[in-house]
Amino acid sequence: MSGTWRPVAAASVGNALEWLSFTAYTLAGSTIAEQFFPSEDEKSSLLLAFGTVALAYVIRPVGALVLGAYADRAGRMPALMASIRIMVLATLIITFLPGYDTIGVAAPIAMVLAMLLQGFSAGGEFGSATGYLVEQNADRRGFMASWQGASQAFATVLATLLLAITSGVLTDAQFDAWGWRVPFAVGLLLGPVGYYIRKNLSETPEFSQARGAHQLRQPVAQTLRSHKTRMALCIGILAVSTAYSYLITYMPTYAIRQYGLPASTSFTTVIITGSVMVLIAPLAGHVSDVIGRTRLLVIAAVGIAVSGIPLFLLFQAAPSFTTMAVVMTLMGLIKPWYTGPLAARMAELFPTTARGTGLSISYNVGAVIFGGLTPVVVTWLLATLGTPLAPAFWLVALAALSLVSVLVSNRYVRPASRIRPVSPHEKV
Repeated sequence: MSGTWRPVAAASVGNALEWLSFTAYTLAGSTIAEQFFPSEDEKSSLLLAFGTVALAYVIRPVGALVLGAYADRAGRMPALMASIRIMVLATLIITFLPGYDTIGVAAPIAMVLAMLLQGFSAGGEFGSATGYLVEQNADRRGFMASWQGASQAFATVLATLLLAITSGVLTDAQFDAWGWRVPFAVGLLLGPVGYYIRKNLSETPEFSQARGAHQLRQPVAQTLRSHKTRMALCIGILAVSTAYSYLITYMPTYAIRQYGLPASTSFTTVIITGSVMVLIAPLAGHVSDVIGRTRLLVIAAVGIAVSGIPLFLLFQAAPSFTTMAVVMTLMGLIKPWYTGPLAARMAELFPTTARGTGLSISYNVGAVIFGGLTPVVVTWLLATLGTPLAPAFWLVALAALSLVSVLVSNRYVRPASRIRPVSPHEKV
C-alpha cells in the first residue's frame, strides 16, 4: 500500500465502521425494537430502540474528552488503536447478542451498553483520525481529510445495500432471526483489518515535533481555556453539514409519509446519494487544496442555501420515485463540496498540540446540538407552518450560520506554508 493510501485507510476504517453500525442500527430499528425492546405498544418499543441511539450520541462528548485528550498526550496512533478496539467490541456484542426471548432483560441492557461503547469510541475517532490525516502532508490537507466524509458515505451505502439485499432475498422470519445482523458481521471483518493497518503505522512527524516543543499536560482544560473561539467557530461551520446529513436520511421518510411513495424508496435513494458523495468528496478536498478552503466552503454554503427551497419545490410539484431520485442525486452532488474541505478547515483552526482535543469536542458537541436539534425543529416547523417546504427553511438558516462561521474562521487559519507549533497558552 502506497505512502498516501495506507494512512487514509488507517484513519478512515474506524470512521467507516462507526457509520456502518449506526446506519444499520437505524435502518433495522423496527426489527431490533421487536427483538430487544419488546412491548405491547409498538411505538414504545421503537422509542426505546431509537432512544438507545440518542444515548450513544449523548455519550459521544465524553469519548471526545477522553480519547481526544489522549490523542494530544500520547499521540494520534495510540488514540486510534484504543478507539478501534472499543468499536470492534461494541460491534461484536451487537452481532452475536441473543434477543429478549432468549436472555430476558439482559438483552436490552447489553444492547444499550454496546451502543454506549460505540458512541464513546466514535466520540474520539473523528478528532484523532482527522488530526492524523491532515498531519501527513501540509500541502494536501483538504484531500487527505476529505476521506473522513467519503468513508462515512461509503459506510452508509454499504450498510443500506447489505440490508436491501438481505431483506430482499430472505424471508421475513430469516431477516428477523439473523439477516439484520449481516452489516454488523461485515463490520467485524473491517475492524481487524483496520487494527492491523494502524498497528503498523508510526506517529506523524508534525505531531512528534510539536509535542516535543509544546506538549499539553492538561489538554482538555488548556484547550477549553485557550481555544474557545476556535471551538465555537468549528461548531458553527459544522452546523449545516450535520443538518444536511439528517435531511438526506430524512428525505425518504418524508416522501413516504407526505406523498405515499413505496418503502423501497428509502433503500434506493440513500444508495444513490451516498455513492455520489463517495466519488465527489475527495475531489472537493483536492480542489480546496488548489483554490483555498474558504472560497470553496463559501461557494458550497451558498449553493446549499440557494438550492434548498427549489429542491423541495421540485419534489412537491411532481412527487414520484423518479423525482425523488433526481432530488437526492442533486443533494448528493451539492453536499460533498462542503463536507470535502470541512474536516481540513476544522483541523487547521487548532495548533497541533491541541488538535485532537479541540476537534473531538467541537465535532461531537456540534453533532449533538444540530443532529439532535434538526429533527425536532423540522417536525415543529412542519406542524407550525403547515408547508412541506419547512425543512428547507431550517437548512437555509443553518447555511447562513455556517457561512458566517467560515468567513470569520479564516482569521484564525494559518496557511500550510506558514504553520508552526503554537503555544498552548496562546489566546484567540
